[in-house]
Amino acid sequence: MDLSKPLAYRMMPKTLDEYVGQKHILGEDKILYRTIKADRLSSIILWGPPGCGKTSLARVISNTTKNKFYKINAVTSGVAEIKKIVEDTQNLLMNPSGKCILFIDEIHRFNKLQQDALLPFVENGTVILIGATTENPYFEVNKALISRSMVCKLEPLGIDDVFEVLKNSLEREEGLKSFNIKIEDETLRKIAITAGGDVRNALNGLEVAVLTTKMDDKGIINITDEIAKNCVAQKKVIFDKNGDSHYDNISAFIKSMRGSDPDAAIFYLARALAGGEDPVFLARRITILAAEDVGLANPNALVVATSAMQAVNMIGMPEARIILAEAAIYVAKSKKANSAYLAIDKALSDVKSKETGEIPMHIRNAPVEDMQNFGYSNGYKYPHDYPGHVVEQQYLPDEMLGTKYYVKDETEE
Repeated sequence: MDLSKPLAYRMMPKTLDEYVGQKHILGEDKILYRTIKADRLSSIILWGPPGCGKTSLARVISNTTKNKFYKINAVTSGVAEIKKIVEDTQNLLMNPSGKCILFIDEIHRFNKLQQDALLPFVENGTVILIGATTENPYFEVNKALISRSMVCKLEPLGIDDVFEVLKNSLEREEGLKSFNIKIEDETLRKIAITAGGDVRNALNGLEVAVLTTKMDDKGIINITDEIAKNCVAQKKVIFDKNGDSHYDNISAFIKSMRGSDPDAAIFYLARALAGGEDPVFLARRITILAAEDVGLANPNALVVATSAMQAVNMIGMPEARIILAEAAIYVAKSKKANSAYLAIDKALSDVKSKETGEIPMHIRNAPVEDMQNFGYSNGYKYPHDYPGHVVEQQYLPDEMLGTKYYVKDETEE
């Protein structure tokens, strides 16, 4: 092992037994584990955040399979390289099996033409595809490729998993065993926490701490909490305002307010703001929820949300965070009623799909007096001329008589 290479590279697992984490897809009873062990792998898409082990898993497969293994990056490779790989694979003198495993890192960056060029060879079994992506493959990868592949969702590594990898790095020859290091487990665990599920970040931080700390007079490198804090990158916010996590986070934010949990709403609001989300976008979502879910149970929520949206637009960050927090908490704490939302959606559905008839003549507009000769506005009863300012008369078309759209919710006053 070349110790000049980064620790994160040196600690990449070579076998499934060395692989840490992702037990939900790589437990011994799971199909992916069994197919890798048996070298019977079919095409897969590995989907997960940076540092969760996608490339490491591909490396394990490359060490396990008897098939020719190729690795390319979607950023730097094109159709010509794919064709060359296929040509070499189909040369039975060079490759008697007639098939290969092709690992494509960042496969979401392949355009449609490149993905289409790959499709027939995945379909006929010449190429067993392993695609790695941080983006939602159901949005970014050709549907035909998706249908011919098993999509495996990798999760951010847990603190215990990252701690285990760090511990292993201190004990293995390819890791940091050649250094005389003293570090408490508690400090190692703090590095794991700070890494935020990114094992690469954790290993890089530990390596920097070791290489930049002078030995004491006994030749020991003492890594303290303070040294670790200064060497490990600040905990990452697992949030990409342009990626899949954007939709997950905003969904959680909305559902927390709808579910009347102000603490969860504030948490997801903070997560969005820390990840660089547009505060005006967040204000709009609060306003929509005030109308859709709070509705007539507390009409003032829409007033508060609208005022917050205007204030955020005028003031901007960082002060806008306070305005957003106030509006989110107010909406979350409000009673909920979706009667207006249900009413308009049901009416829109009827208008689009039913024969709804004509507007009754007596409530039609008659801007010109002569139009009354044709029945326009004839017989209309002006409600303010009647007790209580209410009068019984037909408003719906004949075909829609008796239809109920608005049903009062028990939370409405």
